[in-house]
Amino acid sequence: MKVRLDLCAGRGGWWAAVGWLCGSALQLQQATVADARLWLLAGALAALCGWRGAAVRSPWWSGVLCLLAAGMLSWAVTDWRAQQRLADRLDPALEMQSIRLTGVVSGLPVWRPEGVRFELAVERTEPPSPAGVPTRLSLSWYPSDDGPGFTAATMPRAGQRWSLPVRLRLPDGPVNPHGFDAALGWFERGIGAVGTVQGRAGSGPAMLGETGGERVDRLRQDLRDRLRGRLGDTPAAGLLAALAVGDQAAIEREDWAVFRATGISHLVSISGLHVTLLGWLGGVVLGRIWRLRSAWLLVWPAPVVVRWGGLAVAVAYALLAGWGVPAQRTVLMLAIVVLLRSGARRWSGGRILLAAALGVVVWDPWALLQAGFWLSFVAVGLLMLGGAPSAVEVGKGWRGRAQTELRSLWRTQWVVTLGLAPWTLLFFQQISLVSLLANAVAIPLVTLVVTPLALLGLLLPPLWAWALPVVEVLMRVLQALAAWPWASVHLPAAPVWAQALGIAAAALLVAPLPVALRLVGLPLLLPMLWPALPLPPDGEFELLAADIGQGNAVLVRTARHSLLYDTGPAYGRHGESGNAGERVLVPLLRALGVRALDQLVITHRDTDHSGGADAVLQALPVALLQSSLEPGHPLRARAPHQRCTAGTRWEWDGVRFEVLHPEAADHDRPGIAVLRPNAVSCVLRVASRGGRAALLTGDIGIDQELRLVIRQPERLKAEVLLVPHHGSRTSSDLHFVKSVQATWAIVQAGRHNRYGHPAPPVMERYAEQGISVVKTPQCGAWHWQSADGAHWCARNLRVRYWQLIEPVPFAADGPDIAKSVLNDQPPPP
Repeated sequence: MKVRLDLCAGRGGWWAAVGWLCGSALQLQQATVADARLWLLAGALAALCGWRGAAVRSPWWSGVLCLLAAGMLSWAVTDWRAQQRLADRLDPALEMQSIRLTGVVSGLPVWRPEGVRFELAVERTEPPSPAGVPTRLSLSWYPSDDGPGFTAATMPRAGQRWSLPVRLRLPDGPVNPHGFDAALGWFERGIGAVGTVQGRAGSGPAMLGETGGERVDRLRQDLRDRLRGRLGDTPAAGLLAALAVGDQAAIEREDWAVFRATGISHLVSISGLHVTLLGWLGGVVLGRIWRLRSAWLLVWPAPVVVRWGGLAVAVAYALLAGWGVPAQRTVLMLAIVVLLRSGARRWSGGRILLAAALGVVVWDPWALLQAGFWLSFVAVGLLMLGGAPSAVEVGKGWRGRAQTELRSLWRTQWVVTLGLAPWTLLFFQQISLVSLLANAVAIPLVTLVVTPLALLGLLLPPLWAWALPVVEVLMRVLQALAAWPWASVHLPAAPVWAQALGIAAAALLVAPLPVALRLVGLPLLLPMLWPALPLPPDGEFELLAADIGQGNAVLVRTARHSLLYDTGPAYGRHGESGNAGERVLVPLLRALGVRALDQLVITHRDTDHSGGADAVLQALPVALLQSSLEPGHPLRARAPHQRCTAGTRWEWDGVRFEVLHPEAADHDRPGIAVLRPNAVSCVLRVASRGGRAALLTGDIGIDQELRLVIRQPERLKAEVLLVPHHGSRTSSDLHFVKSVQATWAIVQAGRHNRYGHPAPPVMERYAEQGISVVKTPQCGAWHWQSADGAHWCARNLRVRYWQLIEPVPFAADGPDIAKSVLNDQPPPP
C-alpha cells in the first residue's frame, strides 16, 4: 500500500506510464483502426488540462489527466503503427500469382531436412512493380521430391541477396475457439505475406551475392551450423542451439511436449535468469580484468566497469538469443538498475518493473498479447509480492546459511509455480503437477551446467561435447516424470470472470499475509479449476465444424457424450509440419472440456481425413473407433474397432445416430478401401428428439449420392449438410442436394487449396436451392445447436483489425444471400 500511495502522490510520470500501458492495451481490443489524429488531439487537450492542474497544485487531478493524456497518445501511436503495417500487406488480387522477387534474407532461417523457412526483406519485383507486394515476407522453400534436400551449406543465409520466384498469400491461419491467433503472430512480426518458393536451387531461384548486412543473425546462423556440424541433428543439439542462439525451432515437437508436461519450458527458452546470470558473470570477469591495471582504475572505477560491462554482456547475449520478450524485460530492468546506481538513486522494485514493461510496450505494443510477456513480468512481480525469507542470524555458520539458501530457493519456486498456475491455465489450459520436482532437478543443471557450456562452446566448440551427457540424463529424468499418469492436468477454458478470480486468488495465496487470510484464496480458485461447461440438454446436440484447412473434422456433442467425425489433415507435403490433431483438435477438445471420446469416426484412409487420428488417439481415451479403414491399417489397432456399415444405429441422451453408407457389400469389394477410399466414406446422420438433423458425408461422390437418393431418400433430410468431398466437381449432384433440403451447407476446405475446392458450379447449385453456404476459410470454426438452430462463426466472436480476412455474415434468407456468401461479398441490403 505504501508503494501505491507513493506512486499516486508522486509526479505525473508514473501516472503517464500506467496510462501508456492502458492505452496500448485498449487499442489492441479494437476491430478497426481509427483516425490517430483524433486521439492525438484528445491527448493534447488532456495534457494541457493536466499542466493547468499542476499549476493550481492539484496533484491528483494532474495525475489523472496525465494518465488520460498518455493513454490517448499511446492509442494514437499504436493506431498509426498499425495503419503502417496494414498498408504494407499483400494485395488480395496477387494471391497465388507467380511473382519474381529480389530481396535479402533476414532473421534466423529455420532449417529442416525437408525444407527451410525464412524471412525476406523485399527490395524489388521483376519486372518492376506490381504494387501491393509487402516489404517483408515469410517464405517456405521445399526441394523437389526427386532432388536433394537442403543442408546447412546450401540453405539461404542471413544477409544474402536472392532472386526468387514465389507464390504469395495473405498471412492468416485457422480460427478456432480458444485457438492460437496466427494472424496476430504474423502481424506482430511485420509480415505482410507468406508464401512458397517455386522450383529448386539451380533452376528458378538464384543467389545474387552477400550484402554484409544482418550481421547478428548471420552470426547466430553460423554458430548454430557449427554446433549442428559437431553434434549432428540430435535432440541435445537442438536444446543447446536454443540456449546458445535462441533457435527455439531447433527443439523437436516431442521434446517441447515433455517440457510443457514437466513445467520447465521457461528454462529451455532464453529466460531472464539466463540473461541475468550471464550479465553477472560478465561483469565479474570484466571487473577482475580491470583491477589488473591501476591506470585503468583512474579512468573508470572498477564498480562502474562491473555494472556497465555486465549490462553490455547481457545486451549482447539477448541480441544473440533473438531479443525475445523475457530477454527484453531483463535487459531493461538491468539497464534501469545500472542507471539508478550510476546516479546514486533508488527506485522500488515495482517502479523498476513498471518502467521495464513500459519500455517493452513502447518497442512492441503487440507484445501485450503474448503469453511470454505476462508470464515473464508476472513471475517477477510475484517474487516481489511474496517477499524473501528472513536472513539467518549471524553466527549460525555455513550450515545456517545453506539452510536459508535452500529455504529461499524452495519458497521462490513455490511462489512462482503457484502464482503462475492460473496464468498457464489462461493461456494453455494446462498445469504441470510435477513442475516443482522437475524444476528442482532442471534449474541447477540447465542454469549452472548446460547453459554455461552451451555459451562457452561458442568460443571453444569441444565444450559442447561435455554438455551432451548432462542433457541426456536430464531428458531421461524429464521423460520419466512426463510419463507419470498425472504429470500434467488439462482443464477446460474458464469464463473471464473465473479467470480473474483465479489470478487474484493465486496472488493472495503467495502474499506475505497471515495464513488464515491467504487461505481465503482457495475457494476463489474453484471456478477456474472446475468451470461449468455449457452442454446441450437431453434430446439435443451441438455441432462444431473445426477450421483445420483442407480436410474434415466435426465434433458432435450431446448432453453426456462426444463424437469426433474425422481428424483433419497432416500438414506439409509429407506431414513434416505436424497435423490437425496435435495442432488444432487436441487443444480444442481439451479447452472445451472433452476428456474422452465416446466414438471416433474415420470416414476413410485419405490423409486429409485421418491425418490427425494418431495424435487424437494418443492424447485422449477413445471408447470406439468406427471406420472404413482396410484390415491391417495401423490405426485400427489403436482402439476397439467397428467397421462403418449402413444400418448401424445407436442413441445417446435422446439423440439418434445412424450410418447410411457404405453397405456391407461395399467393404467386400477387393481393394476398394485402398484404391477408391472415397467410395466407402462413412455417411452419418445425427437427429435430435425434435427432428432437427445433420448429415455428415465425408468424400462420397455422385455415384454414392444417387444410391442414397434411390434407396433411402427419407433419411437424407437434414438442416445441416457437410458438403460432400469439400465441394468438388464430382459430388453434390442436384438430386442429392434437393433430397437433403438443407438450410446450411458446410464446406471444410483449405484456403487456396490446390484442388480448387469448392468448385464454383457446385456452389451455384447450392445457391440456386436457397441454401446458405458456410466456408471455414471465411468463417473459421462453425458452431450450430439443434435446440434452437443458433449458430456462429469463430471469426465473428473476436474481430480484430489485424485479421486480414474479414468474417462473412451468414443468413438463411434465400438465394441472394447465399450467392453473396459464395462470392465472399457482403449480402445485399
